[in-house]
Amino acid sequence: MRRLLVFVLSVTTVASLVTPASAAERTQLVPGFGAYARLIRLEHGRGRIIATLTSEDADGKYAPVLESTDEGESFHQIGEIRDPDGRYGMCCGTVYELPERVGKLRAGTLLWAASYRQDAGPQRRLGIRVWASRDGGRSWTFLSEAARSHNIDGIWEPEFTVDAGGTLWLHFADETQAPKYAQVLNRVASTDGVTWGTKQLTMAIPPDRVRPGMPIIRRLPDGRYYFAYEICNYRDRYCDPYFKISADGANWGDPADPGTRVDTANGNYFQHAQTVTLFPGGPNGVRIVMVGQIYTNAKGVPQPQNGQVLLANDDFGAGHWYELPAPVHITGIRNHFCPNYSSTLLPVDDGRNVLEIATEDDAGCKAYFGKGSAFE
Repeated sequence: MRRLLVFVLSVTTVASLVTPASAAERTQLVPGFGAYARLIRLEHGRGRIIATLTSEDADGKYAPVLESTDEGESFHQIGEIRDPDGRYGMCCGTVYELPERVGKLRAGTLLWAASYRQDAGPQRRLGIRVWASRDGGRSWTFLSEAARSHNIDGIWEPEFTVDAGGTLWLHFADETQAPKYAQVLNRVASTDGVTWGTKQLTMAIPPDRVRPGMPIIRRLPDGRYYFAYEICNYRDRYCDPYFKISADGANWGDPADPGTRVDTANGNYFQHAQTVTLFPGGPNGVRIVMVGQIYTNAKGVPQPQNGQVLLANDDFGAGHWYELPAPVHITGIRNHFCPNYSSTLLPVDDGRNVLEIATEDDAGCKAYFGKGSAFE
């Protein structure tokens, strides 16, 4: 797992700040270990919902693939991705549906990628490995290793997008350029999902301790691309959410430009592990909804609604964001790979409700799903 920064607030203190509130009835997604879940709705699959996550059994880490045909009321497993390198560790998986043909991969093909081999010992070389499904997630074939570390440092948190010209991109967080940079954001391009180009720098911010990471990309209804990420150790900040917008999904401006920071009118924000999802609503027809790990005020103090809140914006991220209720409530949140870490959201019921999968450290990391109205 990627290195986590020190956060001084204890688990007990955070838990004591969470006040009771109504929440959706939550259900465990898979038995046992579950982390880093992702949700997508298939545009080429009659609206079916697909969920993936990291799980583990005696053979190592693997990715169960689950389906919902009732708008997130229930899930059932339809497949799994078992890369042989999962026995040496697997982290931070992502799932993506191709919106158009890329090489021999037709529109509607599902792509999965994750970081592998972080537990392979002192000579490890992490790789981001790509798998494909041509039948809606039921069966999977290995495509390629899109990137590999040239030293023992990590490459994490893959994220796919297809740009306006039809090129497939894989974005990821990259620690291999230390000591100049503790972490940067890089990207590689492909025209077929099999062969990948030389990595290109997306974001690198001096001094060396600054860590941009956790990229998430969504194509806006107007055709532009919204790029969300965190920046840790920047100035006097911990791990704050930021974003940039690209006209074509291929060019992201000056790598040293941090972009626009996200907060509410009173300065509240999410510390660490943000994700964003597009929902219908607002004057522009799209509402950007964010979930993150630790909800704090401007001074970094966790708020009473920590683990129970989402943030939203109706102006393509510009200006201040506002609070919405989260359907899945999580307690015991702290700087740790499990509780409320990189949760995932999806609009359901024609956008009236929000479906969420979030994780909690409950005698081991477990993933829970639930849905409810986020717009009352």
